[in-house]
Amino acid sequence: METMKRTVTCGELRADRAGQTVVLNGWIHRKRDHGGITFINLRDRYGVTQVVVDTKTPAAAHTVAPDLDAVVAELRSEYCIAVEGVVRLRPEEMANPSMPTGAIEALASKIVILNKSEPLPFQIDETINAGEDLRLTYRYLDMRSERMQRRIKLRSDVTFAAREFMINQGFYEIETPTFIKPTPEGARDYLVPSRLYAGKFYALPQSPQLYKQMLMAGGFDKYFQIARCYRDEDSRGDRQPEFTQIDIEMSFVSRDDILSITEWLMGHVFMKTLGIALPERFKRLTWEEAQEKYGSDKPDLRFGMELRDFAPYVEAAGFQAFKDALAEGGGVKALVVRGGADYSRKRIEELEAHAKIYKAKGMAWMKVASGATGGAALEGGVAKFFTANAGDVIKGLDVAPGDLILIVADAKRKIANTALGAVRVKLGKDLRLADPRAFEFVWVVDFPLFEFNEEANHWEAAHHLFSQPQEQYHDILESDPGAVLGDLYDLVLNGYELASGSIRVHKPELQKRIFSIAGIPPEEAERKFGFLTNAFKYGAPPHGGIASGLDRLVMLMAGETSIKEVIAFPKNSFAASPMDDCPCEIEQKQLDELHVVVRTP
Repeated sequence: METMKRTVTCGELRADRAGQTVVLNGWIHRKRDHGGITFINLRDRYGVTQVVVDTKTPAAAHTVAPDLDAVVAELRSEYCIAVEGVVRLRPEEMANPSMPTGAIEALASKIVILNKSEPLPFQIDETINAGEDLRLTYRYLDMRSERMQRRIKLRSDVTFAAREFMINQGFYEIETPTFIKPTPEGARDYLVPSRLYAGKFYALPQSPQLYKQMLMAGGFDKYFQIARCYRDEDSRGDRQPEFTQIDIEMSFVSRDDILSITEWLMGHVFMKTLGIALPERFKRLTWEEAQEKYGSDKPDLRFGMELRDFAPYVEAAGFQAFKDALAEGGGVKALVVRGGADYSRKRIEELEAHAKIYKAKGMAWMKVASGATGGAALEGGVAKFFTANAGDVIKGLDVAPGDLILIVADAKRKIANTALGAVRVKLGKDLRLADPRAFEFVWVVDFPLFEFNEEANHWEAAHHLFSQPQEQYHDILESDPGAVLGDLYDLVLNGYELASGSIRVHKPELQKRIFSIAGIPPEEAERKFGFLTNAFKYGAPPHGGIASGLDRLVMLMAGETSIKEVIAFPKNSFAASPMDDCPCEIEQKQLDELHVVVRTP
């Protein structure tokens, strides 16, 4: 085999190598027999080279192995082989300009089968048509496809570019523990039983949050980590039980410092990996602006279609449901669909059903038609209630004949915004309004620090318990938690939350106040977070940070909609791995060693 060790890769050969004898190793992508001459597309992760086997009319001075015919007859798709041959130029009419190696081919003199392949469960270049579980069961085959090879390479390139940038900016890469103390961070912990300490457990980190804060207390003012995180929650397209984030924490900084370093990081990553120049500064929206304009704290800015306040047109109209929503302190919001007047009643009802998923009680509508004397008029739906002020509606919403107006009202303004915002997103996808090649970043800032949990009847941290309230709200923390804005910020890309962070609490007294508002008694706070608050007592510096989802970033850069497409070995939609049958049952002997008793439901 030593003489058949590869000397070049399958993506390396060009016309300037003509006449050289080379050895290629790879997999048979395709094999075609043309009446005594066999063509093989040989593939590795670097590319594809066409191999020609011609035992009938070998070129002068080109000898072939005596068993070459028999070996070639045995070859099948995905056999792993070694080929020795001479590089030659393809005839001009046979060159393939779409292949980097399309100007040459290798005339084989010897082929060795390194390993055979059983019949495939799916064709390597058609893995996208295979079901999810089938692809994940044979993930090692799925990863041989050009699509997966390209995406995993992009992930590697993005990770390297991020690490390169952070190191060049003077950050230390520091690993934090994988086995940690369980702490409430919004999702369920994955727990690891201890063999040495019966009845006690480690948790896998949902994030390195507390440890990176203690690194700041330890004097390491610029930290980053390509951090593995674990959350026991339901899977979805852009979420997995285990995921990776680019984790950053800095001392003696303001919010703008964190935002700037993240903008520079993204700019470096996109230019280095995709050759795309991003704006030096990203757009900014307050949380309230994002809710009012887009009905979401992660708005997709690749298309317009902003929500409009319909309240100014309610009083003069006769539609009581709208008046009731406003009387209860709620909101009435409108969405204009340009050219949507031809929508059928069925299609409008489908959009209404989508709004109801987000707790809307219904969705009103009106179409804009040409008026009898020119201009525009309202018709259909609830138009009859707006006869008296139709002109004001038409002018205020800037609509024209052919447009459709969708309206959601609710006693809770957030529901009106969120439901109509969801309709906006659906229409954006249905109408293909967003440019798939565009990358629109936006910062969402000034989030509420607390949100009220009606089921539990107490306040909770909107993000996490360690975020700094903005200074002007310190005096009203206890008296009016709902009015308090945090020094919080999210980075949104194309409608996905890409990164989230905050300036942190660094004084123990303020941290205790936040615990108290969130309903955590002092003894519980000490038990769960005492190791962090104790660190605050010894001159912990002001600090803040951010974590960017690496999986989600690569997914968006690759133009995909699921992070499973950019993770080598993801779990399926049920948080399981069909390839290695994980999770699985454990032998009783090991359970006994861990002092664990299993109760089946």
